[in-house]
Amino acid sequence: MSNQTYTVIFYLFAALTVFSAAFVVLTRNVLYSAFSLLFTFFGIAALYVFLSADFIAVTQVVVYVGGILVLLLFGVMFTNSIMNPGQKSEVFNIIPGLVIFAGVIGTLLYTFFNTQGWRTPAEPLQGSIVERIGFETMSRYVLPFEMVSILLLASLIGAAFLARFDKTGK
Repeated sequence: MSNQTYTVIFYLFAALTVFSAAFVVLTRNVLYSAFSLLFTFFGIAALYVFLSADFIAVTQVVVYVGGILVLLLFGVMFTNSIMNPGQKSEVFNIIPGLVIFAGVIGTLLYTFFNTQGWRTPAEPLQGSIVERIGFETMSRYVLPFEMVSILLLASLIGAAFLARFDKTGK
């Protein structure tokens, strides 16, 4: 495929990401917002693929789309009050949002126009970056990896303890 084709596909995924993220923020229907978040997460994963960050793209899909978004959708859909067709979000702060949006866009444009150039490595990476991440995780960073896994296990046990039903009748 030509370079121009990659550019067109990149801009399509960038537009999908920006418009679906804007819809997440601007819609007042909670269910539509959650489904728009799905397209935002997939668009971000596609942009990671264009950056040759395959591990982060797969992690984006597995963690955010496969875990967090599904949990969010189940929470929204199993809530009794969400079945009310007139259910809308209560807070809609457009003025602070526009101020923050203008600040972020201004900062990004300033950075874009004042960057002298990107430094690229002298030689491209050889092999899969996933293999390198796996090797580093299981050799040099095995202790922090195990500490994080114990922390996540403790938080899972704590969440299960807090979510259990109180059978004492109090």
